[in-house]
Amino acid sequence: MATREEFQLSTAERRKRIFSKEFKRQKVREIERKITTIAEVSKAYQVRDNNVRKWMILYSSTYKKGVRLVVEMESETKKLIALQAKIAELERIVGQKQLTIDFQAKMIELAEQSFGIDIKKKFETKLSSTSGNIENSSAVV
Repeated sequence: MATREEFQLSTAERRKRIFSKEFKRQKVREIERKITTIAEVSKAYQVRDNNVRKWMILYSSTYKKGVRLVVEMESETKKLIALQAKIAELERIVGQKQLTIDFQAKMIELAEQSFGIDIKKKFETKLSSTSGNIENSSAVV
């Protein structure tokens, strides 16, 4: 690689310089192979970093500017819409079940009034002998 002293040019001379396409491709290949860096090329040939980056964009097979690849598992908007639809469906089902429960409760109430019988089950009665604590059932021998 040439030294900086060999390329000491005035500003006017630097502006008039034109690097060949083959020279630019060679420097881009060196940068891609990690033989040199953009900063080193910039210092050695008194070229701005931005210009070397432009060479990279033009002549590199891997370094491209302006192309962004966004990787998403699933679109967050689509996922949110699907979840909102699921919530609406579940709310509809719960509403239908509540209507059924209210209807059954009213029917039981009307039947109790019509027949004068207590239809609702009372859970205050004692448990049967088969249910209860496990400790008590294991003590019987």
